[in-house]
Amino acid sequence: MKKFRILIAEDNVLNRENLVEILSEEGREIVACSDGKEAMEAFVHRQYDLVVTDLKMPHMSGLELLKFLKERYPETVVVVITGYASVSSAVEAMKLGAFDYITKPIKDDRVKLSLQRALSFAQLKDENEALKDQLRDKFDFGKIIGYSSCMHSVFAAMKKVAVTDSTVIIYGESGTGKELVARALHFNSERRAGPLITVNCGAIPEELLESEMFGHEKGAFTGAIRSRTGRFELAQGGSIFLDEIGDMSPSLQVKLLRVIQEKQFEKIGGVKTVDADVRIIAATNQNLEQAVKEKRFREDLFYRINVIPIYLPPLRERKEDIPVLIEYFIDVFRKSKNKNIYGLTKDAAELMLRYQWPGNVRELQNVIEMLVVMKGSGSIDAEDLPDKIRAHEVIKNTVKADVQIPDNGFDINIVMSDFEKDLLIKALKKAGGIKNKAAKLLNLNRTTYVEKLKRYQIH
Repeated sequence: MKKFRILIAEDNVLNRENLVEILSEEGREIVACSDGKEAMEAFVHRQYDLVVTDLKMPHMSGLELLKFLKERYPETVVVVITGYASVSSAVEAMKLGAFDYITKPIKDDRVKLSLQRALSFAQLKDENEALKDQLRDKFDFGKIIGYSSCMHSVFAAMKKVAVTDSTVIIYGESGTGKELVARALHFNSERRAGPLITVNCGAIPEELLESEMFGHEKGAFTGAIRSRTGRFELAQGGSIFLDEIGDMSPSLQVKLLRVIQEKQFEKIGGVKTVDADVRIIAATNQNLEQAVKEKRFREDLFYRINVIPIYLPPLRERKEDIPVLIEYFIDVFRKSKNKNIYGLTKDAAELMLRYQWPGNVRELQNVIEMLVVMKGSGSIDAEDLPDKIRAHEVIKNTVKADVQIPDNGFDINIVMSDFEKDLLIKALKKAGGIKNKAAKLLNLNRTTYVEKLKRYQIH
């Protein structure tokens, strides 16, 4: 078990001794300093997991120490102590990136609670880094970040699958990171020296998708003024990633099934058979089993691609990962945008945790980029957050369903699906048929809204 190092900066002897006594537990190393300058020198000599500092001290104030630490060592967890008359300074400290503040007179229970939260946060960061280091000993999963138990399961499945040549399908909502998983699987496989070619089955028009996948010969159709090499041929010796495979037309599903079965294909207008030495990695945000029942997806193709499924959980189901992801994205954009952002205040962090993140990790990434650019410096406060995140209180005009439960009961999944479908239709009507506007009415991103329309076959 790691031994936590705690640095205390307090000029009052009694308060300093009291803090040392309160914080002294097995597994903790505590160093106490009498002013901010001494604490700064101690930290530079040997870094600490947690810093507890008074605000008013000789030689260097607590605010100056906090600013120094956040500029030079932005990951440091800092708790400030202030007198009742200095609450405004405590607020300033929070904006500079302090994790929490404690008011004087010092109360044992309040100090223990605050410091336990701070140490837990520091431990969470350390454990996440240790997890990533452990995974990278053999597998480099790049930008896939997760500490939650459900992400542990995803990582475990990826480790087992990556080294094989088996077909994989990745299930998950938009923005959960399906392409990142596909890339990690390819670059940790025996095919990593070969190409990884992506085909977005939902973004390419149906009339062009066959040519994109298999290529065509010159003169094969009107406008084919030259031969074209398809994605399957480009992926020879490597992997092909069929993103949003659930959107593929029935006619193309038949041709893909043949490629999987026979490992061969022909270009449009061609007579020469081309071998398909590729590994197939597919992804979808749809329930393909339901699509099979609704005759939207071929059953034989489903069983061909559903060899090894990997399920990516939505961000709302792994909220313990949100603080780690926030920290990661802040660090990325602080460097790339050359901004001096320290982190989030406690109030802002709590609001970010309450938000449901319908756009998942991609939405979180975009929000953090916006906040870093717009804030520029200091700590991100609750007032800096978008309205949709700040509006955490129950909406007064929430739609209420007056549902009566019959004596023999009913299937809640069917009722919920019908209710969701009804809301999607009502939003579209209210928005005058404009899908982007309808999505905003339901606090969804446009992609998610359109996907739900397709799922319910709403036109």
